[in-house]
Amino acid sequence: MADTPTPAFSLRLRVRMANKPGMLGKVAIAIGEVGANITGLQGFEAKTETLDDDIIVNCTSEAHQEQVRAAIEAIEGVEILEFEDRTFKMHEGGKIEVLSLAPVADVDDLSMAYTPGVARVCLAIAKDEALSHEYTIRRNTVAIVSDGTAVLGLGDIGPYAAMPVMEGKALLFKHFAGVDAFPICVRTTSVEEIIDIVMKLEPTFGGINLEDIAAPGAFEVEERLDKALDIPVFHDDQHGTAIVTLAALDNALRLVDKRHADIKVVVAGVGAAGVAVSKILMDAGVVNVVGVDRQGAVYDGRSGLNSSKQWFAENTNPDGLQGTISQVIAGADVFIGLSGPDLLTVEDVKSMAKDAIVFAMANPNPEIRPELIKDIAAVIATGRSDFPNQINNVLAFPGVFRGAFDAQAKRITENMKVAAARAIASVVGDDLRPDFIIPSVFDTRVAAVVAEASRAAAVADGVCRNR
Repeated sequence: MADTPTPAFSLRLRVRMANKPGMLGKVAIAIGEVGANITGLQGFEAKTETLDDDIIVNCTSEAHQEQVRAAIEAIEGVEILEFEDRTFKMHEGGKIEVLSLAPVADVDDLSMAYTPGVARVCLAIAKDEALSHEYTIRRNTVAIVSDGTAVLGLGDIGPYAAMPVMEGKALLFKHFAGVDAFPICVRTTSVEEIIDIVMKLEPTFGGINLEDIAAPGAFEVEERLDKALDIPVFHDDQHGTAIVTLAALDNALRLVDKRHADIKVVVAGVGAAGVAVSKILMDAGVVNVVGVDRQGAVYDGRSGLNSSKQWFAENTNPDGLQGTISQVIAGADVFIGLSGPDLLTVEDVKSMAKDAIVFAMANPNPEIRPELIKDIAAVIATGRSDFPNQINNVLAFPGVFRGAFDAQAKRITENMKVAAARAIASVVGDDLRPDFIIPSVFDTRVAAVVAEASRAAAVADGVCRNR
């Protein structure tokens, strides 16, 4: 359960109270006494004897929402007219829709958009399939593909429950980079079937964003699709997370005056995201990375490792450390959490090196609450929007795909990913401070600089369709 009120559990309350001095104050005090936070007052409607008001309240859980309801109902002269969970309200009917780009105002428009004029475009594409990237939605459309087996912070919740996440992803693609995207949640966990489905869908889309597919299958799905298709394939859990983490770490190290080559990094969670983050950090010069999963430290020689963890074991943990996270984190400069809530203790952080950097990125609840270590760690980041330094993939994937489409790239290269990370970090510039190592997701500069950096890297790598 969250300890800090958050918009994730936001309520809209429409209350009717006696129209006399002090009534609104009583409501506000009652809400505050149960630990909730009023974030807005909307829609006053004064009548002769009563006053109606919409109140926006952030809570910490559904149980906390009910506490707020009970506290208000206990006030004499106050009645709750409406009680609405704003998060569920936002999701009613889904979060995205399809809009037309071409007008159909008269017969001429109809003849061009559909029959008979459309036949000319169809025949042109039949002669040269590459024209589908020019004259269809492929030019700007991404498929967001998931089986719902590894939703960050939630785990294996299945394809139906994963849909709200994928819809949200599509919303962010469009809002931040003008990229059209559509969620494709599949009812299979078979690597072969997922690959087959995407291969069959390829004529419809110009890019593939893989999302929330459990390791080690996620690695194989991405690797094989990347080789088989001539459109960008990007596993955001791996590479989006890695890009933004590298950007944040670059700035955090600049702040504490440490070098990549000199630090010890402990990564909690050795799934798709953990492996990708570790790889990009090692590419950036980090030598000492130690991964920890449910069985403890991953090391070469540990039994029962799958293929991705075996690679990880052979290429990380140079000192062969074994044991629990509490045992291996001692002396670490950086903790990167990609696992689940409450994994890390205050004592663990105290055992880290001077000027410790803690990225507790699990959602919805981090590996350790930031307020518990604010006087211990030098830099703290999470995956949440209600704390400073949100390491959020939305800083990366919209701009990366925008750049790939602008370059007409056939794939997303390692140089494009590193260029995107450096671009994100550059936006912070001279404003760098402990609570600002990564730009806000609402900074309008981010998508543009990431897109340009990705586009230029694609051109330099020679992976563009028409170059």
